[in-house]
Amino acid sequence: MTMKREYFTLVLLVVVLYAMYRLYEPFWMSIVVASLLAISTHHIQMGFFKLTNSRFWASALSTLVLSALFFAPMGYFLFHFSVFLQNLDPTSLEKIDVHLRSWVAHLPPALSNIEAKIELSLSKFDPASFAQNSLDYASLIGGFAMSFLSRTVFILAFYFVALYYGKDIFEFFKRSAHFPQQESTLIIFEMRSSMSVVFYSILATAVFEGALFGIAIEYMGYNGLLFGIMFGFASLIPVVGGAIMWLPFTLFELSIGNTQSAIFIALYTIVVISIIADTFIKPVIIKIINKKLIKPEDKINELIIFFAIIAGLSTFGFWGMIIGPAITVLFLTLMRISEAAPQEEIIH
Repeated sequence: MTMKREYFTLVLLVVVLYAMYRLYEPFWMSIVVASLLAISTHHIQMGFFKLTNSRFWASALSTLVLSALFFAPMGYFLFHFSVFLQNLDPTSLEKIDVHLRSWVAHLPPALSNIEAKIELSLSKFDPASFAQNSLDYASLIGGFAMSFLSRTVFILAFYFVALYYGKDIFEFFKRSAHFPQQESTLIIFEMRSSMSVVFYSILATAVFEGALFGIAIEYMGYNGLLFGIMFGFASLIPVVGGAIMWLPFTLFELSIGNTQSAIFIALYTIVVISIIADTFIKPVIIKIINKKLIKPEDKINELIIFFAIIAGLSTFGFWGMIIGPAITVLFLTLMRISEAAPQEEIIH
């Protein structure tokens, strides 16, 4: 009779778990990302807790800081981009089109294949139509941004809950699942340390590379802050992220006859940002943050974290930069627990 009751409880639990999954299905991504961000920014919350001696205000201030990181750059970009599209002049687009066609016509014979592709793209471009539809393009971009920001609002709400109630929730699930104290402590420690490295390294490299691009663009007479923010977000996209920003600038400068500026921005971005900063300095930044936040014996190789970020972005999109490393860290932690288990059994 006892066994039947246990089976009934188990079946009921599975059914309820499935029902809970379906009920909160639209929010699972936001809940997971918010939980991982809460784990990643544990040091920030602890700093605020020391100042306020209040878990509520520490959680609220941490949420405010995180919201500023998302909303302030995105809001600044949307405002200036909407103003740009509203003031778009069809005449200037036609001049750019003429200059660009003239530049393509004088390409050396060795670049004939590229010339054909560029001419095909230019043949599909209608400056007048583009200017007329600029408001439609603005609304599409605005719709995407609003979708991103609305998800961010949910993430921030769950983030506050995870910070304020996270410890209680974790203890409840640990007791309910009868998870061993030692293993649970190891998992939460590994996740907290490694995810902090991921979060701070992503933030540091995005700001660093965005600042490098912004300085160069400001020197050329553009809005360095605006395009630095855009490059910072674009740099999170693996392989092609930087090209999304520097290639349009290069083509634009070529189209208006500024060949030297075009060569400068292309070489500067490829050599200084893509090769030196992204390939060599970025792993060093991750290594320094790794050294500051994690004990030497518990460190995870910075290249593993680096490739986990790339894999996460490729698989899950923007928020994959948080989810990818979390999955990798959890896997490595569980493997470490499994490796230690047989040794403990032999000792006992």
